[in-house]
Amino acid sequence: METNRRKFLKAAGAAGAIAATGAAVTRSRNVAQAAPVRPGARGMAQGLTLLTLKRNNEFRLGVKTDRGVLDVKEAAAALHMPAPTTMDDLLQKEDGPSLNALVEAALKSNAAKKAFLKDDAIEHGPLVTRPEKIVCVGLNYRKHAKETNQQVPKAPILFNKFNNALSEHNGKLKLPVDVATKFDHEVELVIVIGKEAKNVSEADARNYIAGYATGNDFSARDLQLETGGQWMIGKTPDQFAPLGPHLVTADQVDADNLKIECRINGETRQSSTTADMVFSTKQIVSYASRHFTLRPGDIIFTGTPEGVIQGKAPDKRVWLKPGDKVACSLEKLGELKFDLV
Repeated sequence: METNRRKFLKAAGAAGAIAATGAAVTRSRNVAQAAPVRPGARGMAQGLTLLTLKRNNEFRLGVKTDRGVLDVKEAAAALHMPAPTTMDDLLQKEDGPSLNALVEAALKSNAAKKAFLKDDAIEHGPLVTRPEKIVCVGLNYRKHAKETNQQVPKAPILFNKFNNALSEHNGKLKLPVDVATKFDHEVELVIVIGKEAKNVSEADARNYIAGYATGNDFSARDLQLETGGQWMIGKTPDQFAPLGPHLVTADQVDADNLKIECRINGETRQSSTTADMVFSTKQIVSYASRHFTLRPGDIIFTGTPEGVIQGKAPDKRVWLKPGDKVACSLEKLGELKFDLV
């Protein structure tokens, strides 16, 4: 099992690195022939793997490349080029063309050399910090519905978290042990919306997705299920939505066929594939957009596979506690890690 896990992580990391750098490096070699970005041009970034840096006491947009992690703010200043300096600005202002142009130029120019940072030396901030909406989908894996003795839903079950729940890769999640004790893990594929979506069709839904990330719909089951059905307070305490480390642009990923895993203290607890989802990513986006407008920067947690603690027999449930280490992997999207304190 451990050998297979290492092979999976190695393959996922290699695939992510190729996806992150291949398109950008190819474009950089042809930057002289690339069409200039029109002032005010809008759209989603393409062919990039993005992250949020915590640097100089502020959050900054970063891009993974074969030369290291590009600090977009520093590169923009060095090259005198416009570009979004935070993940939220990129998404909400649909400033992808400017970012792609900057990455091309930075990879080609020595003037931006100091803007490239070593991957193992950076500190991550929350991948996104101010989405208008955080939407979550319940019971969206067939085997998960079965393990919890519930019917497979006929339509997506939607609930929400709030921005206070967002937290970062390599962060520390402080458990609210004064109000709850039954803490559970839920690794999930996260959709990040890239342009305003209202009443979109399933066929067109992927055109509204900026990218995908690894997330964890962390839960307090006693608050969720033993207080009269208080899903909100069981799902949205502070830091209960870890997200990261990367946002991989949608053009690089078949999100409905990805390996998904969660490990607690190195032990694999969840291992499945997004192909087991009841509702695909395009179905979720289309369905949600028929009920409310999705806006750029909104994020959607798409549900968790089987293997959660709640799905075990009552006498087999060992709830998470301070000191536990959580690692969540999605093929091509990277491994999200956080510690419980």
